[in-house]
Amino acid sequence: MNQLIYLKDVATLKLDEKKCVGCGICLVVCPHGVLSLTNGAAEIVNRDACMECGACSRNCPAEALSVQSGVGCAAAVINVMLGRTNSPCCGTIDSASNPSICSPDANRTGCC
Repeated sequence: MNQLIYLKDVATLKLDEKKCVGCGICLVVCPHGVLSLTNGAAEIVNRDACMECGACSRNCPAEALSVQSGVGCAAAVINVMLGRTNSPCCGTIDSASNPSICSPDANRTGCC
């Protein structure tokens, strides 16, 4: 299976290793396997697969992870504009309510 990459070298995911308590919750909630546990602490192993959903940072009890939303949605917008309807991240631009908001297409799995 091909590895998912949204936009190379732009994900804002950050990990403060000193704060990590090694609970592993980030691994459970990350939909793309961006993190792993090594020697009892989280480690970013595939930053480019991060779709910046924020699940890891919102669920980290030690506040060791931070991420700004955006890149995953940007990839969805780009894929839609290029006509890539079978992309792993196919959102649409919700121009009715806010043209800058990316919303998942009802027939596909969105990532925004």
